[in-house]
This record gives sequence, structure tokens and C-alpha cells, in this order.
Amino acid sequence: MMPPCCLRPLPLEDHPMIEKTDEQLNTRSRTLLKKLIHSYIDTGQPVGSRTLARDKEVDLSPATVRNVMADLEDLGFLASPHTSAGRIPTAQGYRFFVDSLLRVEPLAMQETSHLEAQLLAAQRSEQDVFNQASTLLSDITHFAGVVMLPRHASQQLRHVEFLPLSERRVLVIFVFNQQDVQNKIIHTQRDYSASELQEAANYLNQSFVGKDISQVLQGLKKSLDLARNEVNQWLNTALEVVDQSYSQVPPTDDCVIAGETNLMDVAELSSIDTLRDLFAAFNQKRDILELLEQSIDADGVQIFIGEESGHPILDECSIITAPYQVDNNVLGVLGVIGPTRMAYDRVIPVVDITARLLSATLKAAS
Repeated sequence: MMPPCCLRPLPLEDHPMIEKTDEQLNTRSRTLLKKLIHSYIDTGQPVGSRTLARDKEVDLSPATVRNVMADLEDLGFLASPHTSAGRIPTAQGYRFFVDSLLRVEPLAMQETSHLEAQLLAAQRSEQDVFNQASTLLSDITHFAGVVMLPRHASQQLRHVEFLPLSERRVLVIFVFNQQDVQNKIIHTQRDYSASELQEAANYLNQSFVGKDISQVLQGLKKSLDLARNEVNQWLNTALEVVDQSYSQVPPTDDCVIAGETNLMDVAELSSIDTLRDLFAAFNQKRDILELLEQSIDADGVQIFIGEESGHPILDECSIITAPYQVDNNVLGVLGVIGPTRMAYDRVIPVVDITARLLSATLKAAS
């Protein structure tokens, strides 16, 4: 198995059912759940009791298997599609599988050497290395590979001013990095006084200097959640004005994404509406960057399954990420975005070793 430090799922405190069911599931239930998930990942078809009963390692009658599967469904680990008598894993089932049942082996030396050679071959520029890393993640997993560029490459807020105009308009003046000044006129939901806007700008300048816009938005939303029982109009003002401005800030290459079209071949994501929303998210990068930001301080691999991402557009997806660094300084995060029905034992080591190799490549080039 990989060393424990390489695999860092989401904290169990965030999954209250895990601790409870960990004690309830006996060896038989664990074996059946593991077999069912492996079968579903391999075939994409709901798994019935007869299929599991035929497995030599199970050695149970179909009736007994049905009873165990019913218990697992009651616990929320399995679901029954309307079109089949078989079961499929839920996000909670995948989470228990990843945290408690999954064995992850490191990549073979030959695969690791191939990855390293491909990254080294791309050293014409730092940007080429990031592009190549995202492409490799996509090519190996057949999902979407994403690499967040180093923080120094993003637009870091230095100063902001809000000036009221007529007809519910506000002039927003952003100063990014050192001398990048951007002026925007936005339309708000109501009129704001000069004092309201000044108070909101003061809060932003005191709390978020040095952070990029996605971090500012994330911080504002978190502050509002913590103060939901209080009247903090200046927080609402700041959030609305920054949120309205965000879509108008010229896009930057905060992350590079490769292989988005691979997801068109995934049955669970193949509906027109799902693909349209996913490609919109990939194009705007906003939700993707916010998710990667959540992993910036993670110790090793981080796994988001379904709704754990906090972004509804990714509810049918799993995202596996890992930070990359130089001289113990975390520069960014890379990862793979695919369906919840993915071969976690295969994707996890790919993400982990790619992050390590990218770190080594950047260090050698510095």
C-alpha cells in the first residue's frame, strides 16, 4: 500500500455516518460492499445479488446477499435504480469504500519514469510544464486533468475602492498585483450610499490584501455564514459588489484544464444539461479554482465525492487533488475531475505521483 501520508481523504468529522457504520459493518457486509463497488466501477451496471453470490470469495446464498444489500441500502451506502433490481453505490458508499476498504498501490516504476520523462520533455517554459502535467493527468486517467497555476501567477488584490454612481450603478476600482488597475461599472440590486460602500471597501482592504478574487469571495461567504444571525450590511454590500465585478474581471490563466471532452464518454455525465453545465464551469474556471483553493493546505491527496465539493455542478463528480511545492512552499494544486464511478485505486496514485514529479521538476528548474 501507499504510505498513509500519501492519502488524505476528507476528515471523518465531515461524514458523521462513517464512524457509526464503521462499527456496524461486519466482515461479510464489508466484503459485499467492496465487491459491489468494484463490480459497478468495472461495468457501470447495477449489481444484483446473483452476481455477488457467484463470486467465490463471497460464499453466500443469493437470499443472504439480498438481505445484506438491503441493510447496506438502509444505511445509505447503496441505492436501487428504478430500471433495475440491482444496486449501485451512493456517494456515502463511495466515501466509506475510499476511507475504509480501498487498497492503493503505488504506480509501477515504469509508469513513474514515463511520467517524469514527459514532464522533463516539456521544460521549454514553466507554462509548458503545467500544460503537460494537466495533459498527462487527463491521458492516463481518461478524465479531465487540472493544474492550478502558482499563486504568484494569479491576480492578487492590493487595493479596492467603490464609488456610487446614479441609477444603482457602482464604479469599482481594483488594483491587482503591483500596478494593474482595473475599473468596472456594475449594476447593483439597490442603491448604496457612499458610506456603505466605503465601509465595505475598508473591510476588503483590511482583510483580503494579497488574495485573489476567488479567495476574497470565499472569505466573504464564510464570514456571512458565521455572522448569519447578525445584521452585517457591509458584508452583504461587499459580497454583492465583488460578486458582480468578478465575472467582468478579465480572465487569467489561473489554472489549465485538459481532457474535458473525455467526460462526454462517461455515461453518468452524458446528459446534455449536465455536460453543458460542466463545460460552462470548465470555461469560467471559477468553481474549479474555489475547489482547488480548498486543497491548497492539504497534507497529501484530498478526495471530494459528489456533494462534498460544495459546488452543485460537480455533484455527480469526484475530484482527487494534491498540492505541489518547491522547498516546502506550496505553489498550487493539481488534480483529476471525473465521475463518482471511477477507479479510485488507479487515479489516486496518478494524482499523487504527478504532484510529486511536478514539484521535483519545478525545483530542478529553479
